Amino acid sequence: MSVLGAIFAGGEARRFGSDKASAEILGVKLLDRVAARLRAQSDAVIVVGREWPGLCCAPDIPRPGMGPLGALAGALAFAREAGFDRVLTSGCDLPDLPLDLIEQLAPGPAVAEGQPLLGLWPSDMGGLLKDYLESGGDLAMRSWIAQAGVRRVMLSASPSNINTPEELAAFLADDRMGD
Repeated sequence: MSVLGAIFAGGEARRFGSDKASAEILGVKLLDRVAARLRAQSDAVIVVGREWPGLCCAPDIPRPGMGPLGALAGALAFAREAGFDRVLTSGCDLPDLPLDLIEQLAPGPAVAEGQPLLGLWPSDMGGLLKDYLESGGDLAMRSWIAQAGVRRVMLSASPSNINTPEELAAFLADDRMGD
């Protein structure tokens, strides 16, 4: 089965105070670090919600401003059109996402407990999600997860989530950083 890695990067990063996707860890931009970790477990990687050098991009669907669910709908539509069976998703702010994430979440649909942007989705769920969004469904990821019957999986290790400059500084000081 073919897997598309998709990075959600359309948020405003208000808590971070600047473009967190471009923040650097050992000279590597945060989004590029996430892309490398997704690339290790997928056939291709895209970014959703913005342009990024070196990666194909997909728009949020049905329109920008719908948060992670719009990004997920965009990723699922891209995957289906490109012939991918599944989509492995992450936010751009999870620099140490597990390199065995796909195995932990399989078979899907499934999300990581406490990190619902880390997910494994069959690409054929895109139409259902698009209909949900167009009908005015709740834009909270947890609402969609509950309605769609998505499994929640406790990962073997909790990945870091970088939302503030302080969290980035703590990550840089952590011994796990190179993992």
